[in-house]
Amino acid sequence: MSPKSPASPKNPTPTRRLTTAQALVAFLARQYTERDGRRQRLISATWGIFGHGNVAGIGQALVEAGHGGNGAAHRMPYLQGRNEQAMVHAAVGYARQSGRLSAQAVTTSIGPGATNLVTGAALATINRLPVLLLPGDTFATRPADPVLQQLEVPYAGDVSVNDCLRPVSRYFDRITRPEALIPAALQAMRVLADPAETGAVTLALPQDVQAEAYDWPEEFFAERDWHIRRPAPDTYELESAVRAIRSARRPLIVAGGGVRHSAAEETLAAFTAATRIPVASTQAGKGALRHDHPADVGGIGHTGTATADELARTADLVIGVGTRFSDFTTASGTLFADPAVRFLHLNITAFDAHKLAALPLVADARAGLEALTAALAGRGYRVDPAYETEYTGAKEAWEERVEASFATPDPTARPTQTQVLGLLDDLVTEEDILINAAGSLPGDLHKLWRTRSRDQYHVEYGYSCMGYEIPAAIGVLLATGARSREHRPVWALVGDGTYLMNPTEIVTAVQENLPLKLLILQNHGYASIGGLSASVGAERFGTAYRHRDADGGFTGPPLPVDLAANAASLGLRVLRAATVDDLRKVLSEARDAEGPTCVYVETETPDTVSGPPPAQAWWDVPVAETASRPAAVKAREEYDRQVAARRRHL
Repeated sequence: MSPKSPASPKNPTPTRRLTTAQALVAFLARQYTERDGRRQRLISATWGIFGHGNVAGIGQALVEAGHGGNGAAHRMPYLQGRNEQAMVHAAVGYARQSGRLSAQAVTTSIGPGATNLVTGAALATINRLPVLLLPGDTFATRPADPVLQQLEVPYAGDVSVNDCLRPVSRYFDRITRPEALIPAALQAMRVLADPAETGAVTLALPQDVQAEAYDWPEEFFAERDWHIRRPAPDTYELESAVRAIRSARRPLIVAGGGVRHSAAEETLAAFTAATRIPVASTQAGKGALRHDHPADVGGIGHTGTATADELARTADLVIGVGTRFSDFTTASGTLFADPAVRFLHLNITAFDAHKLAALPLVADARAGLEALTAALAGRGYRVDPAYETEYTGAKEAWEERVEASFATPDPTARPTQTQVLGLLDDLVTEEDILINAAGSLPGDLHKLWRTRSRDQYHVEYGYSCMGYEIPAAIGVLLATGARSREHRPVWALVGDGTYLMNPTEIVTAVQENLPLKLLILQNHGYASIGGLSASVGAERFGTAYRHRDADGGFTGPPLPVDLAANAASLGLRVLRAATVDDLRKVLSEARDAEGPTCVYVETETPDTVSGPPPAQAWWDVPVAETASRPAAVKAREEYDRQVAARRRHL
């Protein structure tokens, strides 16, 4: 136990003498969030890789916090990572699965350990998910200048590599004195717990300050609850929203990640039951309604379903609920084609609520939907039955296309990627969670996957970051109680390109004996970008994993890379599948496995980006305006045709 100084006439406030690092860890262990009567730790654990910039400070503090006499409730669990970026991804996966009510911290040394955080921080902030970053920093007192790994900036002495984290952090502070930690730590918790502000929060910790002792006021270590608010809509904005909905003939809801963050799925279902307005979903919003809900029309935008995209093209009112309206959702400004289309955005941030010149309804998603449902009750609003018949019929037609994509007529053949998803679709229940982030899989999943529960579909597409899947799955496993007997099956779906980016946390899954289910699809290259390359006149250049040919290109035989053997070398149990029948059997075996398991399958590569059905809406990737090669010339002609349909909604 650290020494405490009792109150006295000269010192009216009791204090505790600790290092800055010890004080920070003790403070974090006593922070809680509360929403709807549910209370939990705000910072549940700390990931860390140690170097000279944090081993004697945060590292030593974690030893004391994990084994000291502070009681189990106030200990700080430590998680050992292998890659700093991956640790952030794991913490982000944990935060998303926890409904943004609980987060994790990540500590690194100075130098490359700190800069490796940047990608993960960007992903967290873009997706509005909380993570606390604690990178070491160079000496505040500058006893030696420069020190190992210090960035020297000739025009400024107070810059370090940690300043790279400023633009990707929602809050940033450098703690150059122990006492500066008190206001900074409180601000950091405020931002992490604020549903409108949350994202990556960075407290840069100079290595000397981490180890410096200070007499901290005891009240700094008192348990503190951070209430997660549910702001209700403004009366004027609510009435404007009601008028817009009542006057709409063909309204369409676009459900985003805010529905999930607010736990508003049941409220959305009640709203659609009352109004019969169809619901399309973004990547983050998929699962807002179950796939078999009558009002669910599937994904929207470039990777969306034909049903949702056709409704979007003719909608006269688009009601966004908790979405950022990215270019994939709007098909780069070409999707919402009705000349008189209007937008109504229910969002907890005014920044997002005003996009596309929308009528804003700034509120928590659940509170806003409840208010809309109540305000519309008794006013007799419901969409025309003919409109309801139209979209339910279109949904049935799309389901036939899904079945065709999933069909496996030859059980002895090598499966296509969509057939792999079909076999998994046959196997899973509402308990399973699927994690993916980049490549061709997100498009297939958004169009085809039949989501069975509010948290089954976990696709990170705000940053579309290769290498997210495996560490995020570890975070999800930790959030779902993977060490208990009642753990949920968690699948990380990765292609070979993504696997090669970041397989390191397989070792963590093995170390913690987490029942990770890793599904590796080997297609010998970047399938998604290969297809995109072909469509924009770049002729799939640099997208295949093959030997060089005589002309110096990459059209030779596939590289003899055995990812299954690599996964096995890292400690995974590996199940190989060569055919559809093989895959059906090993997927079932993997689902029942108690420990970390890998399923490896080489897929049949289709001619298009991700197999049938193709993209149902455009995406703007500029094509060379001048070119000599026919592929690029033809691609530019198609680009000019598509871009002519873009409009600014003002």
